[in-house]
Amino acid sequence: MNPNILYALIGGGALIIGIVAGKLFSSKNTKKQIADAEQLSKNIVKEAEQRGETLKKEKEIEAKERFVQMRSEHERQVNDRNRKIIESENRLRQKEQTIGLKENNFDKQIKENEVIKTNLNRQIELVNIKRTELEKHQEEHIRRLEKIAGLSAEEAKLQIVESLKHEAQSQALSLQQEIIEEAKQKANKEARKIIIQTIQRTAAEQAIENSVTVFNLESDEIKGQIIGREGRNIRAIEAATGVDLIVDDTPEAIVLSSFDPLRREIARLSLQRLVSDGRIHPARIEEVVEKTKKQIEEQVMEIGERTVIELGIHGLHKELIRMVGRMRFRSSYGQNMLMHSRETANLCGIMAAELGLNSKLAKRAGLLHDIGKVPDEETELSHALLGAKLAEKYGENPAVVNAIGAHHDEMEMQYVIAPIVQACDAISGARPGARREIMQQYIQRIKDLENLAMAYNGVEKAYAIQAGRELRVIVEAEKVTDQESERLSFEIAQKIQNEMTFPGQIKVTVIREKRAINVAR
Repeated sequence: MNPNILYALIGGGALIIGIVAGKLFSSKNTKKQIADAEQLSKNIVKEAEQRGETLKKEKEIEAKERFVQMRSEHERQVNDRNRKIIESENRLRQKEQTIGLKENNFDKQIKENEVIKTNLNRQIELVNIKRTELEKHQEEHIRRLEKIAGLSAEEAKLQIVESLKHEAQSQALSLQQEIIEEAKQKANKEARKIIIQTIQRTAAEQAIENSVTVFNLESDEIKGQIIGREGRNIRAIEAATGVDLIVDDTPEAIVLSSFDPLRREIARLSLQRLVSDGRIHPARIEEVVEKTKKQIEEQVMEIGERTVIELGIHGLHKELIRMVGRMRFRSSYGQNMLMHSRETANLCGIMAAELGLNSKLAKRAGLLHDIGKVPDEETELSHALLGAKLAEKYGENPAVVNAIGAHHDEMEMQYVIAPIVQACDAISGARPGARREIMQQYIQRIKDLENLAMAYNGVEKAYAIQAGRELRVIVEAEKVTDQESERLSFEIAQKIQNEMTFPGQIKVTVIREKRAINVAR
C-alpha cells in the first residue's frame, strides 16, 4: 500500500477521533481537555508519519534487494545460455572435423576401389584367356581319349552312369534290407516280449473237436430198437435232430455225424434218454428231442453267464450272453469256438494291461470277436461284419464294435484295441495244437510256396521244409550273382507276405554255389 495514502488514513482517523471527543466533552469539559485531545491527535498523526517513513524505507530496501536478486538470477541464466551455446558450437566444430575426415577417407577409398577394379578387370581378362586355352586343351584331350578308347564322350558317360546306377541300386537295396532288418529286430523284440509274456500267463487247452460223436451202447441189441421197424426210428431221429446216425458193425457203438456240434449234442442226449427209458418210437423221439432242445437252450444261457462271470465282464446283453454260450457247441478248423474266444479274451486283457490300455474293454472285444459265427439266421455278411452289426445292435462300446469288424481287415481300425484283438486271435488260432489243418490244404500250401519261388529267373530248385516254415531256393550260379541272390531272397519274402496266407512266419533262404567237377581216368 502507498505510504501517503496510509498517512492520510491515519490522520483522518485521528481528526475524526478529536472531533468526536470534542462533541462528547463540549458541554462538560474544559478547554484544557480539548487542547489535550488535539495534542493527542497530533501525536498520533506524528507517530503515524514516523511509522509510514519507516515502512517506506523498509519497502525501498526490500525492493532494492529484490532487484539485486533478480539481476543476479538474470545474469546466471544468461551465463548458462552462453555456456550451452559455446558447447553446441564446439560439438558442431567436432562434427565438421569428423565429416571432413570421413570425406577424405571416402575419397581415398574411391581411389583405391578404382585401382582394385582396374586390377580385377585385368585379372578377369587373364582368366578368360586361360579358360579359352584350357577349353582348347580339354577338347584336344577328349579327342585323344576318344581315339584311344574307341568311344565317344557321350557313350563313355552313359556307360559310367549305367555302372554307377547298378552300384547305387545294389547299395540302396543292401541299405534298405539293413534298415528293414534293424527295424524288424527292434519291433520283433518288443512284440515278442509282450506276446511271450502274454502267452506265458494264459493257460491254453489242447482240445480239438471232430465232426463225429461216438455213442456207446450197453449191447448191440439196442441198435435194432434204435433203427426200428423198416428204419422208421432212425429216420425220425435224423429228421428231428438233423444228425446222421451211422449204424455199422462197430460193436456197441453208434456214430453221430454232423458238422454242427450243437445238433450232435442234442442227438447224443436224446439217444441217451431214449435208451434209458426204453420206449423208442417216432412220437416219443419227437417229444424227447424237444425237451432236450429246451434243456440245451438253458444250458447255453448257463454256459454264457458262467463264462462272462469268470472273465469279469459285466453289463452284457442277454442275447450276446446266449451267443457266447452257443459258441460252446461250435468249432472252427477243429478248434472249439468258446475255448478260442475265452483264450483270445484272456490274451487281449493281458496284452492291453502290458501296454497300459483298458484291459476290461479289450477282454470284452476278445470274447465277442467271433459272435458272427453263431447267428440265429444265415446271412451273406462275413462273420466279422455280422458280429460288428450284432454288437452295435445290442449297445456295445464303439471300440468293441470296431475291433470285432476289423479283426480280419474288413473294416478300418479306428481304436487301439482293434489290432490287439487281431493279434490275439491269430495267436490263439496259430499256436501248436489249436487247429486241425486238412492234409490237402497243407500240401497245396507247400506247392504254392515252391511254385512261387520257381517263377523267378535263375531259380533251379525250391524246397519247402519244416512244415512250410522255411523255403530254401537253389539258384544257378551262372545266372544269379551274390548281390542278386540277396535281392531275390528279399523279393520272394515280400511276395509271400503279400500274396499268401500262412500261420507264423516263413524263412526264405537262397543258396548259390559254384561246383567244378572233373573226372580222372
